[in-house]
Amino acid sequence: MTTRNVRRPEGHAADGPVSRRRLLGMAGAGLGLLLAGAVTTACGPEQAGASGKPEPGGSGKGAGDAFATPPAGSAPRALWQEKTTVGTLGNHEVLAVVGNVVLVAGDPLTGRDLTTGEELWSLPGAAQPGARLIMGGDTLYLASGQYDGDLVGLDPATGKETWRSRLDGRYAQPRPIGADTERVYVVAGILEKDLSSRTNVIAAVDVRTGKAVWSEKRDAGTEESGITSAVLGDHLVYTDHRKNLTVRDTATGRQLWSKKISRSNFERIAVHDGAVCVADGRHLRSFALSDGAERWAVRTEEFDTFNGPSVLDGVLYASDSAHALWAVDPATGERRWHNPDLREVSVPLQFAKVGDTLYGATEFDENGGVQAYDARDGKLRWTFNDGKGSIEQWYVVSGGKRLAALHDRRLLALPAV
Repeated sequence: MTTRNVRRPEGHAADGPVSRRRLLGMAGAGLGLLLAGAVTTACGPEQAGASGKPEPGGSGKGAGDAFATPPAGSAPRALWQEKTTVGTLGNHEVLAVVGNVVLVAGDPLTGRDLTTGEELWSLPGAAQPGARLIMGGDTLYLASGQYDGDLVGLDPATGKETWRSRLDGRYAQPRPIGADTERVYVVAGILEKDLSSRTNVIAAVDVRTGKAVWSEKRDAGTEESGITSAVLGDHLVYTDHRKNLTVRDTATGRQLWSKKISRSNFERIAVHDGAVCVADGRHLRSFALSDGAERWAVRTEEFDTFNGPSVLDGVLYASDSAHALWAVDPATGERRWHNPDLREVSVPLQFAKVGDTLYGATEFDENGGVQAYDARDGKLRWTFNDGKGSIEQWYVVSGGKRLAALHDRRLLALPAV
């Protein structure tokens, strides 16, 4: 393992023609962009409380945590907004908040101050298109943007490279799918003698040595893209294009169990308290990580389907195709509340939570946006829409008393009110 300092723009993008390997890598990553993701009435851009414009005061930069509370039922104004180079047709881990830094996985990969919107660092060529922001401990792990087979670790506060693994040139295009404080978990193609790659593996890389501590071949025909994954304790959980839900032991790579589900790579999965919960058609299902035994199942209406769940502050949240929102006890499957009165609005597919407010980000609707729900009963309080008329999906993550939202190549901050 070697440690390097991050180079600025000239060190990340070579001059002259792009290599064939880089073009092939970019094309492969682009498939993942097309496959990921597919959702009241909001005020227009000049109406009170939903403009997407900065708080009155001029500069568009936030000032501390003193927010103007909007009238009841009205969305707050954006504290600041900045253009980004990444669209929002990627995976749901394209946006993250670490401490007071907002990370956006575009080209360049950037870190901004959540309070002010100020750019803290920018790394052209550091992230491959559609890269997931995988955190392990205090390190951000990425596949090298140079398509050289390396894994790279960055300090999210500064953007400086703190870790690198070359994996001895054994694998083609390794991509992180999870991490903890000891290992980075990757999927990668196996390089043949003719430099082709017809099969792939899932492997664990030790963060101390940079070496693979275990490597397991995946079934023939499985693909490297379209994987949704999570790490919880001693378990690595993931789905794939073949609609498999699989759990492995993080220490040895041994597959503990695998089973078919009706929906896979497009969905989020939630891991909590020794179990994984998935959207499985018209059911939410919870399975024990240890042996795959079903713990509980919740069913929605006939001909309707659940969207991928999230667990926040010990409650599982999910929407369904009937435009209803659910809150469920992740331990028992007992329903906390159910809001079926959202047929006239877009429902959220991705969630964040601050205090007693649940925030949701909608997808593919010009009237969607960032929504605020009362987390105690599921009632919709307001919807923030930037008035751009774009159908691109929204993302929202929380950081302290602020929210970071991403939409249509635009990053903005909202007060969590």
